[in-house]
Amino acid sequence: KMRNKCVANHVLFRDGIYYYVRRVPCDLSEFYTVNRLSFSLKTKSVSTAVRFSNSISQRLEDYWLGLRLQKMDIPAISLVRTSDVGTDYVGASISDALELYLRLKGKTKDAVFTRTATRNVGYVVKVLGDRPISSYSSSDAAEFRDWLIGKKMSIKTVKRVFSSVRAIVNLAIAENGIECINGFSKTYFPEDGQNQTRKPIPISYIQQVQALCRAKDDDMRWLIGLISDTGMRLGEAVGLLRSDIKLDDAVPHVQLQPHSWRSLKTVGSKRNIPLVGHALWAAGRIVAQEDASGFAFPRYCNGISSNANSASGGLNKWLQEHVPDGCVIHSFRHSLRDRLRSVECPSDIVDAIGGWKTAGVGQGYGEGYPLHVLNRWMNEIG
Repeated sequence: KMRNKCVANHVLFRDGIYYYVRRVPCDLSEFYTVNRLSFSLKTKSVSTAVRFSNSISQRLEDYWLGLRLQKMDIPAISLVRTSDVGTDYVGASISDALELYLRLKGKTKDAVFTRTATRNVGYVVKVLGDRPISSYSSSDAAEFRDWLIGKKMSIKTVKRVFSSVRAIVNLAIAENGIECINGFSKTYFPEDGQNQTRKPIPISYIQQVQALCRAKDDDMRWLIGLISDTGMRLGEAVGLLRSDIKLDDAVPHVQLQPHSWRSLKTVGSKRNIPLVGHALWAAGRIVAQEDASGFAFPRYCNGISSNANSASGGLNKWLQEHVPDGCVIHSFRHSLRDRLRSVECPSDIVDAIGGWKTAGVGQGYGEGYPLHVLNRWMNEIG
């Protein structure tokens, strides 16, 4: 076996991988169950190993200073943290946390879930290194935030990245019983000075767009027509099978259910939506198309994944010519809620149609509203 401890202080090269190796100081041995810390840095790069080693050494020195202060008879000693968390530094790395997260939560999710989590952890590794999760501090998180902003990401996107990383680290902390604070949990995000709220599309513009969709009569316009009078999320619609569209039932409707290529955002997103107006027209055109795949929108769905991002780009580019500034394909969903409000539709029925979470424990009981009730309110919006 090849071993080399001369690369840098506390770095050991063994079997092609670099390790961090360091003796526990004698005066702090009472805080540890081992005499020596030894763990993989999970890298074959000498420069990366040295950088990791220096960072970990600095954090250990800071922690050990705190332990030594605890042993001193000094004022305010009760304010010093006394929990023995020294071995956390040999705990799960951020890449280990990702593996655990995907194993526990990724089984029922689609490829987008896995790709997004992997990409976001990749950002962390690129900026801060693949280190034990207990070693990331709030200052590291701030550095990570600034790097993301420097990549021209919007604050909203940065927050989504942090939310993903935070969830991955939280799960690893809980599952491994690690006593540490999630360094990504309390990061400050500056305002970007822009109103990010999506605007609903006024009804007069919706009617104009719907007329244009009928005139154009292609799969992209069928997709817009379907969303415009159902309030479905774009990803929900793109991943439909034609068999999910029930035109021959007493109440024509779309049966929204998860598929291997497209999960649903929440448990409440699984629902039946009555087909009325232009959505009913679009559904008829979708079912009648001659395509052997069985997908409602084979342009965007191949049975492995559904590409809502591609659909969003093309649809929004066309919509910009026909709707007010600030309105996008998702604005139809906001508009549907306003249209149902305008006919005084009860809020829990609005939530049932749109798949929004309804407040109250009791809302989780029973089978929900029958289709004919939902259909009556959908027909009210015209």
